[in-house]
Amino acid sequence: MAVAQVFIQPSYGTPEARRYGATTLDHAVSFRAAGYAGLLDPADLERLDALHPDGRARFWGATAKHDRRMDTVATGDVVLLTGRKHVLAIGEVGHSFRAPAFARRLWAPEPGKCLWSNVYSLRGYWPARIPYEEIWALPGFTTGDNFMGLRFLDPAKSAAVLALTAAERRPG
Repeated sequence: MAVAQVFIQPSYGTPEARRYGATTLDHAVSFRAAGYAGLLDPADLERLDALHPDGRARFWGATAKHDRRMDTVATGDVVLLTGRKHVLAIGEVGHSFRAPAFARRLWAPEPGKCLWSNVYSLRGYWPARIPYEEIWALPGFTTGDNFMGLRFLDPAKSAAVLALTAAERRPG
């Protein structure tokens, strides 16, 4: 069985990111609601409906410069959502897609901000408080690395992170 791809994404470090997170990570969004569903490609709406039958999901995203890497994100991949030198949440990806208008509607950025085109839903979300030191102690990681920017881990690092976070990701 293949190891899920793991990526690290800053999500709680800046005031702007915390505001976005309060909207789409702390609370599920009704993606079928007026103002949202019409901004989705019908195939993306169908996939979201299949993965989130109640019509609600948590979302996060990435900028266009990450398009190529985001094209590799699949259902079941795991994201470590970071800020303040901690992994503050762990998410399991539901559906990853490209929808700039949907992203703007989700996060209501100031003009010229949040130029995200990539969006992904989370079919699992677990608050956490894992200090970076615990990640640094894993094989292949570097002490003092503050995980700036979106980062995809290789299979060995992914396996180590999944082992470390297994207890956090158990249904509660």
